[in-house]
This record gives sequence, C-alpha cells and structure tokens, in this order.
Amino acid sequence: MLPPTQRVPASLTDYQLLGDSGLRVSPLCLGTMNFGTAWGTGADKADSKKVFDGYAEAGGNFIDTADLYTDGESETFVGEFMKDHGNRDHFVLATKYTLQRREGDPNACGNHRKSMMTAVEASLKRLQTDCIDLYWLHIWDFTTPTDEVIRAFDDLVRAGKIHYVAISDTPAWKVAELHTYAKCHALSRPIAIQLEYSLITRDVERDLAPMCTDLGLGLLPWSPLKGGVLSGKYGREELEAIQNGDKEGVGKRNMKWNEQRVELIEGLQKIADDHGKSVAQVAMNWLLARPYVPSVIIGPRTHAHLESSIGSLGFDLTYEQFAAIEKLAPLALGFPHDFLRQGPGRNFATAGLDLPKRPYGQLHPAD
Repeated sequence: MLPPTQRVPASLTDYQLLGDSGLRVSPLCLGTMNFGTAWGTGADKADSKKVFDGYAEAGGNFIDTADLYTDGESETFVGEFMKDHGNRDHFVLATKYTLQRREGDPNACGNHRKSMMTAVEASLKRLQTDCIDLYWLHIWDFTTPTDEVIRAFDDLVRAGKIHYVAISDTPAWKVAELHTYAKCHALSRPIAIQLEYSLITRDVERDLAPMCTDLGLGLLPWSPLKGGVLSGKYGREELEAIQNGDKEGVGKRNMKWNEQRVELIEGLQKIADDHGKSVAQVAMNWLLARPYVPSVIIGPRTHAHLESSIGSLGFDLTYEQFAAIEKLAPLALGFPHDFLRQGPGRNFATAGLDLPKRPYGQLHPAD
C-alpha cells in the first residue's frame, strides 16, 4: 500500500505554505551553493545572475543560501541580485549558520549563541538586508543545549533580525526536542527541516517525514537528483564499465552503481517517456508529490538546468506509476516500523480493528 500523495504544483507561482506557518513559498527553492567560484567549481557572477533572474522572472520567490557557501560569495551574489531586482520583500530569503567560518577559532562554528549571533550579523551585511526570512541551523553539533539554541533563535526573532526558524541535517529526536521545547515555552519554533532526500536516499521516510507531518514541519529535500545520479545520464553502459574495471562509480560523489540502480533509471525512463519528460523531472516530481514536501531545493549552475527543474512541475504520476517506482526504489523501514505495521503488536494495539490513523500514521500504512 502506498503513502498518500498530493497534486504537484503547476508552476513556481503555485505557492505553498511552509510547514505550520502562513509563509508562502515557491514549490522549487533556488539553492545557491553553486553561486561563486571560490571553491574551484560553480558558476561565475554573470552565469549566477542569469540563473537568479530566470528563476525570479518565472515567479520564483524562495532563495536558499548559507554563510559557508563558496566562502561567502553565494550570500554576496544573492544580496546584489536581490538589490538589482529592487523588490527585496518579494523574496523569501533563507540562509544558514553553524559551519566553520574562521580557521583556528573554536567559536566560529557550532550551534551555540555566540556562533549564531556573530554569524547572523555577517550574513546580514553580505546579503545587504535588515532581516533574514528563514534562518537555518545548518547541522547539529551534538554539544549545544536545546534551550540555548531555541532561546537564541527567539531573541533574533524578537530583535527583528530573522522572521522564522528552521533546522537542517539533524536527527528526528533532536528536532522534536527543539520543537517541543519552543512550543512549551511559547518561543519561536522551527517551521521547516532540510534533509537529503531522493529516490536513492529515502532514509528520511522512516522517522523524519512522519515527525514533520505530526509536528507541522515542512520538509525541504536537498540533492533531489543525488548529485546527478538520477539525471538520466548514467545507465547500463556505466555499469558495464564498472564491471570491467574501467570506472569506480558515477556522479559527483562517484557513487556505487549496480543492477538495481540501472533498473531504476530504466524504469524512470519509461515513465518519463509516457509524460514527455526526462528522468530527472520524474525523479523530482515524485518528491513534489510527497504530502510533507512543500518545496524541493534545486541547485542549477546554468539557465538550462533551471529550465529543466521547472519542467518537473505541472504533471502528476499515476497510481500505477507510483507503485512501479516503489518497487524500483524499495525502502526497508526496519524495526520498530515493520513490527508495528505487520507484526502481532499491531493487532494487539488495535484489537484487530481497522481504526482511522493520524496523518503521521498514514505514511507507514500496513500492507
């Protein structure tokens, strides 16, 4: 049995609510980690502006960056591009803090108050703005107390330096603790979570996605094409090359490539042909249909990449196609989910009745 799906938005102006908030965002979020060449890759300023302008002209309003991206170039470019458009308030601007900003300074990283406060001031300057709409904790550091993080976030909201709080790359139990602490103390609570999620990396469906549904958090997938592995560029030819010892893997991360993944690409290609789309567009469309996903983060380096991503909007997969994809990209939920779905505990807990489930329970329905 498949989890419920939602209709895929028709365009970038088919705005979605971000989590349990009234904030309206485009269904594709423009990730700008590729803005800037300081890391030796990415797009220069002219190409970055073409991508930004193309996204904005198509109606996109959701921009995601981070203080670490291309050593600050990304934030600087975004700030200049927004200023060029002359309508800063139209954009929902998101950036992040946590990762190391200065060598040799132990407090120039981490989730703690000093790190947050110094990072937000530097980001505001680079972005040429007075307020960040969505401020992300970039990655959990496993050292900072929960109350310190939430109270520091709330102080920034009260000071008018950020509008909303969000959490990236953090375990479900910690996100739930942060959210619960904030709610119980009437402080600014997280409204979204950002995670790696694709047809190859579905781990978030075990606990993080049900948590988002239960707590009212919007889940924003990053790396929806798994670094290009789901672009459609790789197939059986690459597998044969790997088997012959000519290659080790595929994509940016030199990922393991096996028969199951080749069959996934071939299956996606058949579905793509039915819709007149590409493999990449079908893979992203599948994410956009998840009921807990209001927006997917894309990271185009060129205008052509942007147009391809926009092509993932405006069509819906059939139930049969969803079923085929589930078989091609299976997810083992493991304990306790399999036990609770199919084991004797399920009948004992419900007295054998087919009771209606809360929304989070519908994501792991019994077969």
